[in-house]
Amino acid sequence: MSQPPRRSSGTLPGLREPLPWPADKPFRILSIDGGGIRGILPAAMLSEIEKRYLGARCVGDYFDLITGTSTGGIIALGLAIGKTAKAILDLYIEHGDRVFPPARYNVFNIRKAWRWIHSTRHHRYDPAELERPLTEIFGSSKIGDAERRLCIPSFDGFTEVNVFKTPHHPDYKMDWKEDMVTAAMATAAAPTYFPVYKSGQRMFADGGVWANNPVMIGLVDALVCYQLQRRQVHILSLGTGDTEIRFSEGQILYGGLWDWKEIISSAMHLQSQNATGQAGLLIGRDQLVRLNAPPPATGQRPIELDDYARASAELPAIAKKLIDANGDVIRDRFLFAPAAPYPAVYGPRAN
Repeated sequence: MSQPPRRSSGTLPGLREPLPWPADKPFRILSIDGGGIRGILPAAMLSEIEKRYLGARCVGDYFDLITGTSTGGIIALGLAIGKTAKAILDLYIEHGDRVFPPARYNVFNIRKAWRWIHSTRHHRYDPAELERPLTEIFGSSKIGDAERRLCIPSFDGFTEVNVFKTPHHPDYKMDWKEDMVTAAMATAAAPTYFPVYKSGQRMFADGGVWANNPVMIGLVDALVCYQLQRRQVHILSLGTGDTEIRFSEGQILYGGLWDWKEIISSAMHLQSQNATGQAGLLIGRDQLVRLNAPPPATGQRPIELDDYARASAELPAIAKKLIDANGDVIRDRFLFAPAAPYPAVYGPRAN
């Protein structure tokens, strides 16, 4: 059986031809990090914004481009077809404990120990439990049905980066026929948590491996696709919880595989920090609103990507505090008027 062609085989040799954009019109980007069930945090923040400022209207209607990775990609896809953040949050709350069922306590914590041993060779969770609610919210919708520009990172079986895009530029010919469920499952196929997602001959895994904070994906796309000045771009970037990572004694003294077993978490944290810094340098830090939960207090463990109990109990209250402190700035910067649906070049919405 022949392999599908590499996505990179269609890379342009030169610069992309930018499309016109009014010189006096801001370009608003919403960027949402990955983080498993901690996606409750950005979903709850956006739901609070809808309730307080938009009369329950979909907050996605106020952005020109939405980018999201993994759980953030699921939220982005939903917003782009007019689903409210409240509806997406309700889906997380309703289905989260089935997607990430807890290893319930029993004598000697045998079940928890067995899950850890099993996870050294196999993924932890059943992808069907994730695909079921995604099918419920997206149905048969295609990426080409979205009314908001989208950039959804994943990576493919060639271990090449892959960004699912709406057909908002003539060069974006490939993804508009793609099922939204496929894009959602592809961006959320987190290694060790879920298996590689297979779609026909193609295989995908979680975009969080290389772009857990996708802010630069959205910013670069906007700047190369449109005739924009950098200061025209305004970004609302939402995290799923942060943690301060310090070198452990074992890392300092020994530096072996065991001591660096949490290196993936460290890499995701550093990628996010770097992406935020780069975006701020390009457009000015005053043009970027970044909201995230503070690091846990000393002695308290961060919420794990699959800890539904803590995420559902703790993150909605944190979301409310973040919007208490930043909601008026968001209102003034991003919610002054709805954004027009983008003119699609290909697909069902094309002229």
